[in-house]
Amino acid sequence: MPKKARELSAIEVKRLSEPGRHAVGGVSGLYLQVTPGAGRSWILRTLVGKRRREMGLGGYPDIGLADAREAAREARKRLLEGEDPIEQRQAARRALIAEQQKLMTFDQCTAAVIEVKRQEARNAKHAKQWETTLATYASPELGKLAVGEIELAHIVNVLEPHWTTKTETMTRVRQRIETVMAWAIARGYRDGDNPARWRGNLDAILPKPSKVAKVAHHKALPYHEIAAFMHELRRRNGTAARALEFTILTAARSGEVRGATWDEIDLAAGIWTVPGERMKTGREHRVPLPAAAIKLLKDLPRHEGINLVFPAPRLGQLSDAGMSSVLKRMGVDVTVHGFRSTFRDWTAEQTSTPHHVAEMALAHTIKNSAEAAYRRGDMLDKRRRLMEQWADYCASTAAPAAAVTPIREASR
Repeated sequence: MPKKARELSAIEVKRLSEPGRHAVGGVSGLYLQVTPGAGRSWILRTLVGKRRREMGLGGYPDIGLADAREAAREARKRLLEGEDPIEQRQAARRALIAEQQKLMTFDQCTAAVIEVKRQEARNAKHAKQWETTLATYASPELGKLAVGEIELAHIVNVLEPHWTTKTETMTRVRQRIETVMAWAIARGYRDGDNPARWRGNLDAILPKPSKVAKVAHHKALPYHEIAAFMHELRRRNGTAARALEFTILTAARSGEVRGATWDEIDLAAGIWTVPGERMKTGREHRVPLPAAAIKLLKDLPRHEGINLVFPAPRLGQLSDAGMSSVLKRMGVDVTVHGFRSTFRDWTAEQTSTPHHVAEMALAHTIKNSAEAAYRRGDMLDKRRRLMEQWADYCASTAAPAAAVTPIREASR
């Protein structure tokens, strides 16, 4: 039989300072554990079934010797009755943590999701939009509620007041709430269905967005009027006018052009490489520059210490309204983005360009996942020929600019 430990007094226990485990007697397997840092706690060593287990009984001197012995006796009694006090304690702790997690509020979950979005976002603006819309519309109703308590009625209270007047905004709010709730469910902070899902849920209560909101299309110039427009545009001075001309020649997006830097452009190779963080798709995009665009770039003034290709008058980035103001002064009721539709209509109706080449020229993503998996090149040579054709068309003999009369709208 194992030697029974001598029963120490409270004074003797208090004097124990040597690092290690000290049997204190009174209950078999009860030890005072002393760490090298002088920390002291109670340990009960025992068999649970056929497994040797250790059970913490609290720290010393918060738990005194008498209380430690009483706790050890109670644990041994439960073991004799077939219970596992260690597993029961761990289960109780897990249950407590789970209950505490379910008290996570919508605002707390939103903050965590926005942090994820900041890491995913191509730019800080996207994450900020998440933060602003949810703080404005969702937080007043949902913010202080535990995510486990949010029901369909709460979501309706958020969306319904603005659904028909701010449909596009509220559609995004609903999608963002759904994402937050999905995150909470995945993390175990909520049980059950997602109350913000649309299909088979909110679609039975709110009208379809397409039925209550007219899609706002970008006004575009008919392609047969582009030459006359470009003829007039080239007579205009200023950085904004040249930026607009370059935007049209490359069929690029306004933001890509306004943020273009000289180190992105290889004039010798005739390539403008837009980094992924400035692309809508999030992927690097090579733009073949037609001869007209290269000449435009070579004629631009350079500013010492300024890397932007098209800087604003105060040498910062050209504003979103810069190119739009050129159109306004010209008296042409179109949008900068609409010229991408002009280009796309021209490729479809005046060239034999394959669909995928035209779409890649516009840096559109391939929606067909199977096709996207196989189409890994960027067809640069084919796109270069296309952009030269486009530049030639833009420079063709044109009627006076006064003949420019935009008559259509497009959403591309």
